[in-house]
Amino acid sequence: MSSPERGIWLEDATHREDLATFVERAVRLDDAAVIRLRERSKGLVVAWVATGFDVLASRVVAGRVRPADLSAGADALADGLGAMDRSGRVDPGFPMDSAWRGVLPPDTGFAHIDDVPARVVLELAQRGVVLAKEHGSTHGPPVSLLDQEVLAVSSPQGDVAIPMRCVFALTAMGFLPQSSAAAGQGMGLDPDTVAADEIVRVRALPAWLRIDARFGSVYRRRGDPAVVLR
Repeated sequence: MSSPERGIWLEDATHREDLATFVERAVRLDDAAVIRLRERSKGLVVAWVATGFDVLASRVVAGRVRPADLSAGADALADGLGAMDRSGRVDPGFPMDSAWRGVLPPDTGFAHIDDVPARVVLELAQRGVVLAKEHGSTHGPPVSLLDQEVLAVSSPQGDVAIPMRCVFALTAMGFLPQSSAAAGQGMGLDPDTVAADEIVRVRALPAWLRIDARFGSVYRRRGDPAVVLR
């Protein structure tokens, strides 16, 4: 059993549900996924996962974690979130720190490049899914599709190209809001279920691309992602 000093404390039920949803999405993508949890200032915890698209995904929740940086198996963490004790502590299961590969992007310093309508992102995801079905295999979408630059944004701070990998990661993790009615009807990536004024924010550093949506963010290493992502 894991040490009682090791754990996650989430007193707010909404944030507990948010983390549980994040973990559930991660398990859907990879049942052997590893979640990294890092404590941030002001009572916040950032959850990270490698999505399998060579893109990192993150979600911020209110809480604390001991130690301040730990990694856990997504399946064990999901079980822990479902069996939280009265103190608000979640048992993350056995330590998985050695299973996390690569570094994380910095918390700050990203330049705001531009905002993009969420509907545009969902339209791109729709097209990508169709192409993946036509040209993919049992191993998933072809690399040529994942690497395709499907959106370009620019500002005085620089120009950024967004690959399909980031679009797929955003939608696979459920970071874009859609109506509950649409979800219940299996409408999936229908852009019309998202408010016209809903946006995703594109930010960048020389070494990282960051895309912020309402329910989370994705990060793509600029240059050679293989050096930092598993």
